[in-house]
Amino acid sequence: MNENITKRNELFATKVIEGLTSRNMHGYYAANRRAALDIALSLIPEGSTVTMGGGMSVHEIGLVDTLKTGNYNFIDRDKAEDKRAAMLMAYDADVFLSSVNAMTEDGVLINIDGNANRVSAIAQGPKKVVFIVGMNKICKDADSAMKRARNVAAPINAQRFGLKTPCSKTGACMDCKSPDTICCQFLITRFSRHADRLHVILVNDNLGF
Repeated sequence: MNENITKRNELFATKVIEGLTSRNMHGYYAANRRAALDIALSLIPEGSTVTMGGGMSVHEIGLVDTLKTGNYNFIDRDKAEDKRAAMLMAYDADVFLSSVNAMTEDGVLINIDGNANRVSAIAQGPKKVVFIVGMNKICKDADSAMKRARNVAAPINAQRFGLKTPCSKTGACMDCKSPDTICCQFLITRFSRHADRLHVILVNDNLGF
């Protein structure tokens, strides 16, 4: 990444981490994907039961492959015969992995979900949640973060999954009630009541959608 952008991201991440700290969440800055992987692994003790939502960012830093081949009990819902059972196991996991659809400069996390397994696990259940967040997902405020989630992340994910939603054709949210809509549940995480539960790794890279 360009040296000037890297310097800006490093300084900007300090402000975002201050916001997360004020919300009883932990924030970390990773200069690159390898550093993000190292930070994530430092938060996941060997032997832990780990699972995740559908976060592409988690894959992009190599975390999923590392957990699958390491000394961890990784629950892979994509390979499970009973996907519902695999998703329910997430609520009792030691660590749940995710990204965000968007977040604000002062540390508010915005997530939209279709099946709600991801947002419900973020809200309650797993002992620890580790978010992998590219700096491209940080927005000025809650309004702009919600707009990003609905008009950038949601259409791309609808296209990725081959869903027949208006946004998959137009590239922008149409506030639809399509049977395929993935904008069923909206989760705004503005504070963590439980200390040491929510951990956000900010990565100096463009990750996910």
